[in-house]
Amino acid sequence: SHDRAFLDNVTTRTIEISLGKIYDYKVPYTQFRELRKERREQQLRSYENQQKMIQDTEAFIERFRYKATKAVQVQSRIKQLEKLERLEVDEIDNSAMNLRFPPAPHSGQYPVIIEDLQKAYGDHVVISEVNLRIERGEKVAFVGRNGEGKSTLVKCILGEIPYQGKLTLGHLVKIAYFAQNQPLLLDENLSVFDTIDRVAVGDIRTKIRDILGAFMFGGENIDKKVKVLSGGERSRLAMIQLLLSPANLLILDEPTNHLDIRSKDVLKQAIREFQGTVIVVSHDRDFLDGLVDKVYEFGDGKVKEHLGGISDFLQKKKMESLRDMERQPSSQPTQRATDKPNTAAKQPTASTEKTIDRKQQYEARKEEAKRLKKLQQQVAKCEAEVQACEEALSKTEQELSTPEGAANQELHAKYAQQQKALEMAMSYWENAYQELEAQSAQS
Repeated sequence: SHDRAFLDNVTTRTIEISLGKIYDYKVPYTQFRELRKERREQQLRSYENQQKMIQDTEAFIERFRYKATKAVQVQSRIKQLEKLERLEVDEIDNSAMNLRFPPAPHSGQYPVIIEDLQKAYGDHVVISEVNLRIERGEKVAFVGRNGEGKSTLVKCILGEIPYQGKLTLGHLVKIAYFAQNQPLLLDENLSVFDTIDRVAVGDIRTKIRDILGAFMFGGENIDKKVKVLSGGERSRLAMIQLLLSPANLLILDEPTNHLDIRSKDVLKQAIREFQGTVIVVSHDRDFLDGLVDKVYEFGDGKVKEHLGGISDFLQKKKMESLRDMERQPSSQPTQRATDKPNTAAKQPTASTEKTIDRKQQYEARKEEAKRLKKLQQQVAKCEAEVQACEEALSKTEQELSTPEGAANQELHAKYAQQQKALEMAMSYWENAYQELEAQSAQS
């Protein structure tokens, strides 16, 4: 697993495989990191003490080697060195390195200002009455259940979709954006190394191999063509490309999905040191902890601001994980773009119940249940289609990983078509799921 919090909660033993060696610790992950650090510091102290003793002994031997009066002592010291068991210090995998973004160009005081923004698909309101100001240099998180409008607001900021209300980008704002479909924009004919070499400038060009290693592109992997990379590898490569692009507003949509713990640490440290403004859409508490200083909570069509970090937010919400938000039911019925009152969710009072035709109520509930079942079937059908597309894509990835497959142009074309099919299937599923949520909220 690449989830540090999950490992700490469920494991009691950690086995590290690093530089061809295996290290076994009978503790969870975070304790393992502390013990590993302590062990290496102790090893280093012992190693340095032994090296000093060896140097002193060798100096004594060299000084008195040819003096007859010291012959016995010299021979004793020589035997002592021969029998000495030399201490070693565990090697460190130095592929984990510090990575800095290019200097952020100066921007206006408020890179993003949103006033009374609303976005609806048909008569289904995704978000409404959104008012927020993000100040230059702030690092903020967008959190909430899936389908609550986080990515929708990001698309509004990027100018990709229309909306109602006012959204203003600050003076000289330059956006760098990482989304789930970002890997599809890579040049498939370039190698991994050349992809990064094209965007790297200055001293960073001398560190390309180290940067690639920090994101799990080691050894011969840097010479692979983009077209033979798996989905996860493409995602990591696109992330590196983004890191090296000059910008002052960084928007990351679920950036840690394909990163291991070490790569997440590299990315997190780079964002911490980034002087520009950052918006992160994520469910990864460990990644957000200590990174963001403001949280925007998406739910029931609204966006609520919370000052403080992600731990403060979760403590206030009495939750352990951001994933807990997925299990919380919607507290309000879904709004309609027509702004008509949603009376379907209200229970009739004792006084009005007498005036309502019971047969009409029964027929209405029956029709509503029928629509709900149809939507559930549609979502299930879309999920099956997504799964089929993912399985087909995975099979083609395996074929492309062979020398024969890598040279097969038809297979590459097939892979590109399968990626587009998966993207389309995901879009259909998202629309069906949002419609189901809207209907469920009224039931």
